[in-house]
Amino acid sequence: MALASLFQCLGTFLVMFWSVSWSPVHSASAPENEVTLRPNAWLSEGKITTMTLPKGRTRRLYFTLRKAPAMSVTVSPCDSPIEWSLSARTLKDKPLKSQQWSSKKSMPEMWWRGPGNEEKIHTFSGSAVDNYSSPAYPRASIYILRLHSKQQSSRATVYLHQGPGPSGAFPLIPADPRVHTLGVGMTSVTLSWAPSASLASPAQDKYDYCVLVNSERNFHSLCAAQKNAREERDKSREKTEKKRRVTAWPILKEWWWEQWEVDLEKQTPTSNGDLQCVCEGTESVCTVSELLPDTQYYFDVFVRDRLNGTSMAYEGTAAWTHGEAGPSITTLREGELRWVTFYDGGPRSEKFFSFRPHGSQQNGLLTAQNCGGGSKVQITVSSKGRVLTTEAVGKDMVQIWLHGSQVYLIHLEREGTAMSKSSTTALPGVLKTSVKMQTSSAYHRKGVPSLPSTLQVKSFNRLRGCDSVTLAWMGTEERSLYCVYRRKLRSRHGEDALDASCLGPESRSDTERVLCKYFQELNPRRAVTTAVIGSLEAGTTYVFDVYLMRRWGIPVKYASKIVKTRKEC
Repeated sequence: MALASLFQCLGTFLVMFWSVSWSPVHSASAPENEVTLRPNAWLSEGKITTMTLPKGRTRRLYFTLRKAPAMSVTVSPCDSPIEWSLSARTLKDKPLKSQQWSSKKSMPEMWWRGPGNEEKIHTFSGSAVDNYSSPAYPRASIYILRLHSKQQSSRATVYLHQGPGPSGAFPLIPADPRVHTLGVGMTSVTLSWAPSASLASPAQDKYDYCVLVNSERNFHSLCAAQKNAREERDKSREKTEKKRRVTAWPILKEWWWEQWEVDLEKQTPTSNGDLQCVCEGTESVCTVSELLPDTQYYFDVFVRDRLNGTSMAYEGTAAWTHGEAGPSITTLREGELRWVTFYDGGPRSEKFFSFRPHGSQQNGLLTAQNCGGGSKVQITVSSKGRVLTTEAVGKDMVQIWLHGSQVYLIHLEREGTAMSKSSTTALPGVLKTSVKMQTSSAYHRKGVPSLPSTLQVKSFNRLRGCDSVTLAWMGTEERSLYCVYRRKLRSRHGEDALDASCLGPESRSDTERVLCKYFQELNPRRAVTTAVIGSLEAGTTYVFDVYLMRRWGIPVKYASKIVKTRKEC
């Protein structure tokens, strides 16, 4: 009990002692909960200072001038835009020496919080290097430099120079800071820029140019480019680490990983991924090679001071390398019927077409049919470099539904030549394969039109007369128009030619058309329609062709039917 009373008395005595000793100093200027600012709050003259800028926080640097007639402040952001300002503060009274040594506040804070006037003399916002040069502010007691990063945590370098003229810490950029493109090829681009005045100085040996090329964007500083390269390298390491974890060779994987680390250290910090940088030489003309054809690249040029570790950026440029010589592309018109022919000119042949459907729905239908020849034809439809579908075009009609794109690229390719006697003895230039193709805009359709289950035409012997015959064929569940054409068969040798599947109604005479009718049956199994063809001659052989006339696509031709009328009735 006595011991507790003793400690209580001792604590009361210490509180009274400290309050009497320190209260005169802290009562007005230094609350007990304030702490000293960082030691680097003073900005040193003639020294490059690197500042870390946390997102959303303002960092302050203070400096005074030693009777210098002029000054310059250079701020170089690294990888993101920042805001910085320079203010001149005039104090009525300087802080007392007793306050400077006894207060928990740092010297800049004592000057900043004292009574006086503050005037902002310069502001800047952006990601480029900015320099402020001016005669010394006549009434300034202390200068305050504020730096702020809104988007993300970043870094910036600050340099203070006291006195007139350039500081010499940063390389000089010419009056024309642009990077010009002299020539563009398929895999190379030639650049030029105005020389920097720093390379004409006596200390020109410490300067060189860095040329940076990448396919993402231009960089405002060499620091930003190096940070981007490190991030890409870290991502590559993470991917490699994941692959290493699932490696099936537990003995070899550690050795392989160590070798990969050694190889990576040999690379330059900015040679990772598609980011390529060359820092050597003092020539102001450079040719960047080993690029990809038909690709956009961004080019940056930096003049670098190797001794000080500083650099200045030119205004970058961009160029698109030339593409490889591509094939000619033919535009298909709405509903245009086109015959695509391949001649004997080698083992492979190809043709390109483009089609743009009409209407806001952007729906279309592509129909194609192989019309003879010993070669197979493959049709590929793509849009914006993405293959949508690939179909082999044979005897049967091919229907390809086009939906969801504004423009389609249609590629027809002959795969090879059939090994037959006629094909092996064919002379160069002889027609080998022909494809019939049409493209149409299908405004309100939701898919490809239905086709008959069979394309055979049937005739009824009991219904065959001297001047008429009865035909039947399968239709579809969609309402469609069917037209029948007739023609006398004058010789048996022409039978095969008349049965050509690609012989369309556009090649037939109007006098041959004998009947057109609409038909629809919702049940596909019962979709059978018939037609009686009259006004025929007795004992005569006729070839009858039925066509399914469609609003979209090529008309569908049924197999030709040969019927001979009765000679006597």
